Amino acid sequence: MQHPSPRAPWQLGPRGRRYFDRLLVAGLLLPVLVIAVAGTDPWWTILGFAQIVPLLWRRSRPLAAFAAVALASACQVLVIDSPIWSQLAFPVAVYSAARFGTAAGAWTALGVSVLAAAVATVDWSSSLSLTWARLLPNFLSISAIVITSWALGTVGRTREAHVATLLDRAEQAERIAEREVQLAAQDERSRIAREMHDVVAHGLSVIVVQADGARYAAAKDPDVAVRTLETIGVTGREALTEMRRLLGLLRSGDSGVRPQPGLGDLPHLLDEARAAGMDLEAKLPDPEQAASVPEGVGLAAYRIVQEALTNVRKHAGPAAAVRVAVEVGREVLLEVCDDGRGAAAPPGDGHGLVGMRERAAVHGGSVQAGPAPGGGFTVRARIPR
Repeated sequence: MQHPSPRAPWQLGPRGRRYFDRLLVAGLLLPVLVIAVAGTDPWWTILGFAQIVPLLWRRSRPLAAFAAVALASACQVLVIDSPIWSQLAFPVAVYSAARFGTAAGAWTALGVSVLAAAVATVDWSSSLSLTWARLLPNFLSISAIVITSWALGTVGRTREAHVATLLDRAEQAERIAEREVQLAAQDERSRIAREMHDVVAHGLSVIVVQADGARYAAAKDPDVAVRTLETIGVTGREALTEMRRLLGLLRSGDSGVRPQPGLGDLPHLLDEARAAGMDLEAKLPDPEQAASVPEGVGLAAYRIVQEALTNVRKHAGPAAAVRVAVEVGREVLLEVCDDGRGAAAPPGDGHGLVGMRERAAVHGGSVQAGPAPGGGFTVRARIPR
């Protein structure tokens, strides 16, 4: 099941934010224009524009916008000793400095705001008696407004940072999951490639050997040719069945129904090699021991023996004698030796030896392959159970 990609919470886009800020500034300026038309003190209009217009840059330059609004508010103290409409821009600027600026800028804006609240309290109360009973409630009320604006902006900034962190982690987890799926698919493709190589190489090597023998025997003994052709047919059908099973693994809803071969199938594999003319001696575990081996280990052992016999047909020569020994204990020990002419290519060329080592390594085992001291080639494998 594919999970949906993580999404950020809905918010206005760049264009929407620009329009919102313009409407905010226009809405705050509208009463200023009405006051100007009414013919009141011109300072109301001048300070109104000075305090409100900087909000257009409250997102891109939050601290500079706050500084401009704070400076205009400080100028107000010098010319007007009462609150005016445009001072609503001050808490908006405080919020913007905390919301869109840095933490240091937000704390600076808070300090300036509390100081401005104290100055405004004294300025607006100049006509009254300056007593703590009158000043303190006013100071607390003004401070509460700017502190609330600062707190809302700070919460918004930290929430956005937290959401960004969560989204980054979710995207990273999604990338890791996709990578794991890709690696699993790659491993599966490699496994199927090894299976196909083992099946095709083994089947075709038997068919080629039998076909060559039948060609030479046909002229002297037609009965031998008939038996050889029968072996070719049986081998071809078995290889075709294995190919169909492997291709079934690649189809959706079809995993193949034929059981995987194991140690119990080695006698049939060796009989098939003898029927193809190989001089083969074998020492195998009894059926009860073979049945006690886990399926995965048994399959790996079977494929290693199968590939080793295929290499004997390819490289050892027609007169090579082969000895196969399999022991089952705490580990499955395999040995396939021949007295032929040895490998025709250096170890590591092709897929056969690589596939053997990979199969053993999956189960924590190992494969050693190389020329034997007295001639020929030896493959030894150790696979823990």
